[in-house]
Amino acid sequence: MYYVLNEQGREISHNWVSSIGELLGFTGTFIICRKNQIIYVYDEKLSELAHNWESSLGNYKNAAGISINFRKNGMIYTYDKKLKEISHRWE
Repeated sequence: MYYVLNEQGREISHNWVSSIGELLGFTGTFIICRKNQIIYVYDEKLSELAHNWESSLGNYKNAAGISINFRKNGMIYTYDKKLKEISHRWE
């Protein structure tokens, strides 16, 4: 079970690992999970914001602030929480 807590330690939401997948990372505003080779982005209430195939995005690297980074074919791709590409660069 995953639990999302606010700054005071009170529960905002919760859901089963089997429902939302393996936790990859999180920021102060969203959570990134993988289930069945699909990357999902959830908000703090564990409502889905976006999803896409891992084969399209690449390997998850990290998340910080408002962005998520993936590594694919020697490039680092930066996406927003809706999985829209912001930028890319050579690794």
